[in-house]
Amino acid sequence: AAKGLGGERLELIAEQTAWLADEGIAVTDDSFKYQWDEDVDAVVKAIFTSDGFLKDGEKAKEGDMVGIVLDKSSFYAEAGGQDPDLGTIAILSADDEKPSGQVVINDVQVYGGYVLHTGIVSQGASISVGSPIKCQVDYARRRDVAPNHSMTHVLNAALRDVLGETCDQRGSQCNDEKLRFDFSFKSALSVDQLRDTENYVRDTIEKKLPVTAKVMPLAEAKAIPGVRAMFGEVYPDPVRVVTVGEDSSVEFCGGTHIANTEEAEAFVLTEETAVAKGIRRITALTRGAARKAIEGGAKFEKLTSELEALPADETPDLDKRAGALRKDLDSGEFSAALKSELRARIEAVQKKGIEAKKRLLAGRVDKCLNDVNADVEKALAEGKKALVLNLDIGADSKASQKVIKAVQKLAPEMAFLGISEEEAGSGGKILCFAVVPDALVKEGLKANEWIKEVLDMCGGRGGGKPGSAQGQAPTCADVDAVIAKAESFVANAVPVA
Repeated sequence: AAKGLGGERLELIAEQTAWLADEGIAVTDDSFKYQWDEDVDAVVKAIFTSDGFLKDGEKAKEGDMVGIVLDKSSFYAEAGGQDPDLGTIAILSADDEKPSGQVVINDVQVYGGYVLHTGIVSQGASISVGSPIKCQVDYARRRDVAPNHSMTHVLNAALRDVLGETCDQRGSQCNDEKLRFDFSFKSALSVDQLRDTENYVRDTIEKKLPVTAKVMPLAEAKAIPGVRAMFGEVYPDPVRVVTVGEDSSVEFCGGTHIANTEEAEAFVLTEETAVAKGIRRITALTRGAARKAIEGGAKFEKLTSELEALPADETPDLDKRAGALRKDLDSGEFSAALKSELRARIEAVQKKGIEAKKRLLAGRVDKCLNDVNADVEKALAEGKKALVLNLDIGADSKASQKVIKAVQKLAPEMAFLGISEEEAGSGGKILCFAVVPDALVKEGLKANEWIKEVLDMCGGRGGGKPGSAQGQAPTCADVDAVIAKAESFVANAVPVA
């Protein structure tokens, strides 16, 4: 058994459909599949299992997976990119026509004209060939599938209008959650093309156009101006033609559709991607799912506007806020055109935040250098050989080099270790760097060992040489303790003063 929509799928091969024909069992009359909100009475003509067909008198019992062939059916079998109907087959008592149990249908396929309803026999029930039944389609679910199918037709027309007549359908899939449409086009759609395509479909919904179906000879159908057919598909004769409005969309199609475009309620094109060379895929939503996506898009528009209103020079973490919003945006399900627009706006805010952070950091570095000069001069006056400072230069390695140069210029014979938090008091990332003159290296103080000893206590790593080393730790809950450790290490290595 293969995988079906709701579980395992039973499949008929040519040998089995031939057996049905030899037994005088007519192909299933599935003309009732276009009806809505009506249960159809039928009779079981054959029951197929993983072990083959049941014989006359044999029964399928509770828990059995069966494939049921009926004389007639209101279930839509999977075809034309549309998922099958789901529902139940109510097993009727022969005498009073009251349900004595049911088969929960999780897959419907058609093989050589025989519609096979696959499902599980319910608790306490049994079914056999000849059993009277009632087809009970889940029409609520179909009401979510049908608008998705109808809107693939409108989407097809929209793409031809926006991209040109060379854009051809290459496949589709419609279920109760979304629609997917594959088409030939050489490149990704621009934001304007995505928006125009989405608006075309939305306008068609707002126009409340009728959706009609008519069966006609294939030759006559092919002569209809603007009619569209799936590339490479073989159509029956006569063929069913589905039309939206007067001529907004005219396609050969055997699927179930809404009666008016307004039943789709809303439309959102959520994604456009490549699936193969020269083949693009659009994913879209209708009805409640589309309304939810529209609300989600409006929420992100509001959040983006609020982010843009923040003053960059007064919001140190603006770039991080923008990055977090961008991450949420990318995982959100709403209009692809709107998402592209908002992504560009958020990236602009992120860039503005990074530039502001650089300006703020430059000011902090200048102030820090002045403080370092004063601290070094004081240490020299006190005759110290080593100095440990808590700096305010973020985690900027370039700024650390400026500090080292300032220290070496004023006190070339002094050992120095600097510690700086990326964000003061955050408990987050810290930068640690050290420089040791040759004379103190000979006495036993090595910059790389100094750095390692300091960073080990907060899970960081560093490297370098005896004369110069640096490293980082991803988190540091107690900077004062790290500074104390650095001072005790150097005190044990060489006299501080």
